[in-house]
Amino acid sequence: MRSALLLLLLMLSPMLTADESARRFLNKPDSWFASAEAKKVATIILSFQCDAGGWPKNTDTISKAYEGDRTLLVPTFDNKATVDELRYMARMFNATQDATYRQSFDRGLGYVLTAQYPNGGWPQFYPLRKGYWDHITFNDDAMVRVLRLVREVATEKTYAFLDTKTHEACQKAFDLGIACILKCQIIVDGKPALWCAQHDEKTFAPAKARKYELPSFSGFESVGIVRLLMSLEKPTPEIRASIEGAIAWFEVHKVVGQRIDKVTDKDGKPNLVMVPDPKAPTLWARFYDLKTGAPFVCDRDGIPKPQLADIGSERRNGYSWFGEYARDLLAKDYPKWKQSHR
Repeated sequence: MRSALLLLLLMLSPMLTADESARRFLNKPDSWFASAEAKKVATIILSFQCDAGGWPKNTDTISKAYEGDRTLLVPTFDNKATVDELRYMARMFNATQDATYRQSFDRGLGYVLTAQYPNGGWPQFYPLRKGYWDHITFNDDAMVRVLRLVREVATEKTYAFLDTKTHEACQKAFDLGIACILKCQIIVDGKPALWCAQHDEKTFAPAKARKYELPSFSGFESVGIVRLLMSLEKPTPEIRASIEGAIAWFEVHKVVGQRIDKVTDKDGKPNLVMVPDPKAPTLWARFYDLKTGAPFVCDRDGIPKPQLADIGSERRNGYSWFGEYARDLLAKDYPKWKQSHR
């Protein structure tokens, strides 16, 4: 029963993935980063740093050094890439004062700042690839994670080794990013609502990514954006309105009375199904229609469908379509924020 539950969680949540990267070590004490183990890991991480300064995604960057063709390494901000490697290098430099780590960090931070659009957004990949990857990317919290990093660099003592000019550049990048977030927020009947997983880099309009990732209100990515806005110490009236509008939208668009179960189909394969259940926890859809606000799912044919059962097994079981995405945001984070910003 326990293993079945774990498998279900892995299938439902885009955030639960194997952690074979620098982030595994970021909770270590500062002293650990001077150890032989930390230096060994750092050497491996360094071997995966792309010539442009960032790191690739979906790659085990801590077990064995890269010995392949360096031109095949593609730097990105997708799937948590780059930001945690930079945090690791900063702590390595603080612990050892080894210029190798400082140089790696400087190259990586330069990559981050260069990749930002003048309007404040970040693409999924840089250098740009001329496709949906060039859109301002909130998908899987890509831009939110970059913004949290540049704010850390601008304000936290871990990065005290940098000069004032660099701190100021990171603060400016953060401020531009927040302004971009507000420009991207979808307005419904004159009120701020949610965000799409990606927005056009020129018009800020909701944009399409892969064939099954249509322009929509995002019930998952918008949670991370709201949490970032809530973390601002002195929110402006515009930011307050942005937060309140998103929270109100989440409240109205709950998916209730439906439970997601994992069953075994007639071929013996695991299959996700939605089952009526008045006691089921509240869910939110990954995608909501921009005109009607109704949840939808989508197969690789690019045609939105209202029910999970309406799409093929491969996408039905291989993507996070529904989840308790906004549960803690509404039950814990928002009340706490509201209390502290009366």
